[in-house]
Amino acid sequence: MLTLKDKISEMIHNLPEGSTLEDIQYHLYVLEKIRNGQQTIKDGKGVTNEDARARLSKWL
Repeated sequence: MLTLKDKISEMIHNLPEGSTLEDIQYHLYVLEKIRNGQQTIKDGKGVTNEDARARLSKWL
């Protein structure tokens, strides 16, 4: 399993050569949001597909 440092290093390595600091910050932000979502699911606090569909159907 990759450490957070390894994931960040890999992410930066895969960015295009002309990437700006803003690009890197955005990708770090997205990576953190994904990690938070995965942890939420592991903690059993996620929303099932059925619940999500029910919530979205009220909006659409």
